[in-house]
Amino acid sequence: MTTPSTRATGTVLDRIVADRRERLAEDRRAVSEEALLDLATTLPGQSVDFASRLRQGRHASPATAALRLIGEVKRASPSKGVFDADLDAARQARRYAAAGASAVSVLTEPTFFAGHIADLRAAREEFGDDLDRPALLRKDFLFDPYQVREARANGADALLLIVMMLEPAALADLIALTHEEGLEALVEVHDESEVEAALAAGACVIGVNNRDLRDFREDLGTFERLARCVPAGTTLVAESSIHTAEDARRMAAAGAHAILVGEALVRSGDVEAKAHELMLVGERVAS
Repeated sequence: MTTPSTRATGTVLDRIVADRRERLAEDRRAVSEEALLDLATTLPGQSVDFASRLRQGRHASPATAALRLIGEVKRASPSKGVFDADLDAARQARRYAAAGASAVSVLTEPTFFAGHIADLRAAREEFGDDLDRPALLRKDFLFDPYQVREARANGADALLLIVMMLEPAALADLIALTHEEGLEALVEVHDESEVEAALAAGACVIGVNNRDLRDFREDLGTFERLARCVPAGTTLVAESSIHTAEDARRMAAAGAHAILVGEALVRSGDVEAKAHELMLVGERVAS
């Protein structure tokens, strides 16, 4: 009997994972693991160190930014509905890069977020051989080694692993495999016990989700509380519920190295202005 890699959460994650399992079977039939190896050889440019981007930024990042930004390519979500059904992943990634974002998160889950793995590859191809490009994060609901290799083959520098939905042994195995494939894992947590599990599994980059997936309640205090549990040297990302400069100031003061923002940027109408607002360009923030 195969040990299960995921666990029931009593949240929307259960429905998403069930759907993702069905699609994973389809993906395996459509593209074999051998074919993934061939796909990886056709990627333009070189890989980028995700953690370094989140701490050091890019040459194109505003020199006076107090926070690094991960701009998210996001068409929809289960809690907020459709933001922009026609959002072009490559163009949006280019907008984020022009605004100085250190990384771009590409949602590749199709049913609930209207994404696709092709969006990730399109973003990678958009940057070509640019050595100063943003790091690319595959944001999805990942639980199988195939998905890690699929992320690498389509241009990811990092991928999301959600502690809440993964069994501890699976989390540790997936982090190890991610590193073996030359990628980094953004390990997402929601409470103190998940921080402990992430650290025990070998997480180097931890993302704190400010949205409670049980009721979709948003609380920036979640990051402020959990950041105190994370040892120095760990790269910290604040995720969700960050809409204004004041929100960003709270995250920076609590110790965030970077913030991950989708909805506020997609809806902004002026990506560069919003990005600079949220990066706190020109501000000094005491932590």
